Amino acid sequence: MSGRPNIGGIRSAFAPWEDPAKAPLVQYEAVSKAFGDTPAVRDVSLSIYEGEFFALLGPSGCGKTTLMRLLAGFEQPDAGRVLLGGRDIAGDPPHRRPVHMMFQSYALFPHLSVAQNIAFGLKRQGAARAEIDARVEEMLALVRLEGLGRRRPDQLSGGQRQRVALARALAPRPRILLLDEPMAALDKKLREETRFELMSLQQSLGMTFLIVTHDQDEAMVVADRIAVMREGAIVQVGRPAEVYEAPADRYVAGFIGDVNLFEGRVAASGDGRVRLLSPEGAFEAEGAGPVGETAWIAVRPEKVAVHTEAPAGGVNVLEGAILDYGYLGDWTTYLVEVAPGGRTLRAARANATRTVERPLGCGDRVWLSFAPSSAVVLTR
Repeated sequence: MSGRPNIGGIRSAFAPWEDPAKAPLVQYEAVSKAFGDTPAVRDVSLSIYEGEFFALLGPSGCGKTTLMRLLAGFEQPDAGRVLLGGRDIAGDPPHRRPVHMMFQSYALFPHLSVAQNIAFGLKRQGAARAEIDARVEEMLALVRLEGLGRRRPDQLSGGQRQRVALARALAPRPRILLLDEPMAALDKKLREETRFELMSLQQSLGMTFLIVTHDQDEAMVVADRIAVMREGAIVQVGRPAEVYEAPADRYVAGFIGDVNLFEGRVAASGDGRVRLLSPEGAFEAEGAGPVGETAWIAVRPEKVAVHTEAPAGGVNVLEGAILDYGYLGDWTTYLVEVAPGGRTLRAARANATRTVERPLGCGDRVWLSFAPSSAVVLTR
């Protein structure tokens, strides 16, 4: 066995936000910021705790990078306060804050070697030469770049340049590391490998990481908690599983992964279950909703079963025909046109074996079903 920490087990037990006695490390208190007439952040309140790997997730222009820059000191709030360790840091310039930012472009100095890039922040702090040399060697070992200290950035691969930028940000021992789309320039396989490296690194250092990303998969993998943003505001904060399985509204449900939504009128609600009447039929899901009002039932594609014969029972069953499908290796995704209305739904089937008894293809008649416990009721 390797010495790699059991990150999943550690993270499942890590929940300082549930302890009233724990004070947040970072607090945004009713923070707003506009650029000209365009609001970037609107009345955001948020707490981040010591040792947390926190993700700000949302589409381009939603305000997530502005929130990060407010903490780094590159921007000042128009209203509200940003607190670090309980202290308002509005008057602190960026270089006086115990915060370091790793930029999306990496921003390495092309004329400096790897070692000199890593040492840059330490020199600005006035550290002694011996201390700098020792710290640089420590950082090179930490990011697995031993022996590459004399190379220039243009002599490195994209993944190696990213590690240099990470080492440079960590070298001055910041209290918080800010990561602005840190894996955007990497290819898919390297991104996936780097996610787990970041998680392991964060756990071994015991440091607070704040990552900004538009990549839902990235946020789901690395973060202890995610704040989903929309148009400058925070829509939902929670653990990845909470945000995915219990979205706060249709925006979150649609932004985090794929989802099928059924709109209709609540016909009955009680005992933790809702019955919804929609143009596609009657559906049941766990949750609550006001009888007679409009609501939505959301179900993820992987929770929709695909049958070649009508299943017994009849609850949450739709009949249709396969319009198209995509083979993804571990999963096959099906687009199914259901009646009435000819609406297209999405279902996903795990490829658990190398062959299947009955391959499904375009035009095949199928039935889709899902359990009430696999769906969630949304009222907005």
